[in-house]
Amino acid sequence: MSQSAVGIGRWQGAGLMATTLLGTGVFILPQMSIAIAGEGALWAWAILTLAIIPVALVFGLLAGRIPHAAGPAYYVERVFGKTLGRTIGLCFLLVIPIGAPAAILMTFQFMNAMLPMDGLAQLAVQLLIIVVLLLLNMRGIQVSAKLQFSLTLSIVTVVVLLMGSSSTSLMSADAVTPFAHWQLEPVMLAIGIGFWSFLGIEAMTHLAGDFEKPQKDMLPAMLMGTVLVGVIYLLCTLLLLNTPDATEGVAMIAAFNYWLADTPLAGFGVQIIGILGVASGLATVNVYAASAARLMWSFAEQGVLPKRFAKRNEHGVPLNALLAILSTMAVVMVLTFISGQDLESLIAWSNGVFVVIYLLAMLSAFKLLGAKYRLLIAASCVFCIALGIALGFSMIYVAIMMAIVAPFIWLQKSHHQKRAAKV
Repeated sequence: MSQSAVGIGRWQGAGLMATTLLGTGVFILPQMSIAIAGEGALWAWAILTLAIIPVALVFGLLAGRIPHAAGPAYYVERVFGKTLGRTIGLCFLLVIPIGAPAAILMTFQFMNAMLPMDGLAQLAVQLLIIVVLLLLNMRGIQVSAKLQFSLTLSIVTVVVLLMGSSSTSLMSADAVTPFAHWQLEPVMLAIGIGFWSFLGIEAMTHLAGDFEKPQKDMLPAMLMGTVLVGVIYLLCTLLLLNTPDATEGVAMIAAFNYWLADTPLAGFGVQIIGILGVASGLATVNVYAASAARLMWSFAEQGVLPKRFAKRNEHGVPLNALLAILSTMAVVMVLTFISGQDLESLIAWSNGVFVVIYLLAMLSAFKLLGAKYRLLIAASCVFCIALGIALGFSMIYVAIMMAIVAPFIWLQKSHHQKRAAKV
């Protein structure tokens, strides 16, 4: 894939990475992790942040050295062959119908806090979001990167304000005692759900060609974004554990109003947290739409998908692929609205798909990066396997997908080989 004439820089990339990872989850997942693991949620976020760093480093190295629109699918194909590589790529595309509704459901928790709505009004706004995403992506990801860098700074500013106001209380012995109380099983379950917060590391590899200097900037951008996000989730969890009555609705709104009660921002928690939550939710779905569209473009170029998805506009955006992705999201939003699908199930199923994608990409790195990075890659593989065990039965979704997609890819490849032999 050719690089953009005016590409993403290191700091824009870090902002894009951080906002993608923060997404809707920054103000929701800490609350969910506390509901699952109680005081052990702090351990869950600490372990998850440390364990994900090797994965981010390996992805950064792969994307910097081998920038390609297919991302992990291309790495797997290089090492394990076209069938498995393209299976992984199609699995990534097929997880969008599960991941996008989960992100939208999270986003609507913030919308409902600001402007309660339900029924058809909620569905209408969801579909309007699709139109906004289309407009954001039509001129390329560079525009979104600049906007999302500003959004990241805004989120970090709010967290810093909250931590500054609560620092005296949080430094007390009573505030940090949660680190001493935890049980393994609920902590592992919280890690399994919390992994959603780091979905987006692999999506950045699809955008490597949009970086001005991918070999120089991909690794630091991904590392900075990952570490920043891990620290923010850990601090938000500590904050919520020490906020009275932070159990109903969006708990971060209660935390904002409680810890900033003596400041000019007192009482504005609904507006500030709500707007940032909605904006970051849109940013998450935006990056996944852009990444999936570029993957479809790459597959169309290779003949895996119809050629019409290979067409790009004057800004280098694969417009037909983007329209296909967003249209699918719209259809799934309607079906999700009708069925009333559970949020935690959607998150767990999505996480299972990405565990497999991450693991196969890490295994590919053994050959693509060489002996120098084997210890780092091995640590990443151990993390992925442990996470798959933590997700348990939720891994069934990815198993079914691969069982369906892999034979389709193999038959398609065999058909192409027979046609080539006849010619």
